[in-house]
Amino acid sequence: MPIAASVPHDLLQPRPTRWQAWPSRLEPDALNEIGVDTPFLVTDCDEVERRFDAFTRAMQGVQPYFALKCNAAVTVLKTLAGRGAGFEIASVYELNPLETVGVRAKDVLFSNTVKPEKHIREAVARGVWRFAFDSEGELTKLAAAAPGSAVYVRLDVEDSHSLFPLSRKFGTSADEAVRLLRRAIELGLRPYGVTFHVGSQCTDPSMYSRAIDRCGLVMRRLEQFGIRIEMLNIGGGMPATYADPVPDIGAVGDAVSRAVARLPYRPSHLAAEPGRFLVAESSVLAASVIGIARRDGERWAYLDVGGFNGLMEAIQTGGRWLFPMRTSRLDDDVAPTASFIVTGPSCDSSDTMFYGVDLPETLEVGDRLYIGSTGAYTLSYASNFNGFPPPSQIFV
Repeated sequence: MPIAASVPHDLLQPRPTRWQAWPSRLEPDALNEIGVDTPFLVTDCDEVERRFDAFTRAMQGVQPYFALKCNAAVTVLKTLAGRGAGFEIASVYELNPLETVGVRAKDVLFSNTVKPEKHIREAVARGVWRFAFDSEGELTKLAAAAPGSAVYVRLDVEDSHSLFPLSRKFGTSADEAVRLLRRAIELGLRPYGVTFHVGSQCTDPSMYSRAIDRCGLVMRRLEQFGIRIEMLNIGGGMPATYADPVPDIGAVGDAVSRAVARLPYRPSHLAAEPGRFLVAESSVLAASVIGIARRDGERWAYLDVGGFNGLMEAIQTGGRWLFPMRTSRLDDDVAPTASFIVTGPSCDSSDTMFYGVDLPETLEVGDRLYIGSTGAYTLSYASNFNGFPPPSQIFV
């Protein structure tokens, strides 16, 4: 359950730092004043709204469907729904929190390309009518479990400029996409659209251009058979700022706009499925140092949060992906630093998140470490491994 906390006004005031750029308005000097046991995740709901507005300005005419898997906190969903966001689900279970905030199932996209048949049947019963697929087996399943529904095919596209590539597990070729959408008609389904995903945290806007051009190829071939799609869904992957700079959402929007202009026709419905971009920078994860050790000349900092209960993405990337960090020490901008390995509290040696992090040389047990840009996937992935609970939530 969210924890109500009194947050000082200066929590939202920026201050300079000599370390990585700090993308959040949630500042360490005010975070220190929050009297809640760590670990906790603080989310600035105003920042979620600002990110949504930035997306809609950059992506003129594109309806965003928030990827629920990224952050399913009811307060976040309510904030986005109030701004006019749509939503994308990967399982029928994700309909539950959406219905809690008043989102209608008929307005949801079911974009997981391989679904349990019982999920399809229940989704249809609750009002979902649009489903993704990328194989004939899934198409046959949809024809049986969701007769007459609208289907959109997922293409495999280049994702070499993303932190989390997805094309090996999902997507089909342009030729197969044409065949499958024609087959959809034979099965009594509605050939509704084409979609793709350039991979999560994509740092090259031209990947969207290339993917949309590939969709245009499919559209031209379908026209030869008298089929015009209604929806082009450009998926997600729009990057958020972590420790390294990324392209502005405006650059992504420009690439998308130019590519859409090259299509043989403009589909009536342009959609996207942003997740990380909308919520990552809105949150800061607060952890406490529970141990300091030196091993073979290396300094280790042990936290009360790790990969299994909040920072799984850091483990997925083998510690190569640095998040912006600050400490609770008021002199952290000027104090001498040392290189630390930052690890979690569990007994699993793989529960180590960051390597070569510059932290105050005098860091000690009881200090807090604030990890920025943690609004995406932090709690979605979190478990209670070894009994360590996921972070509690605070909303400001």
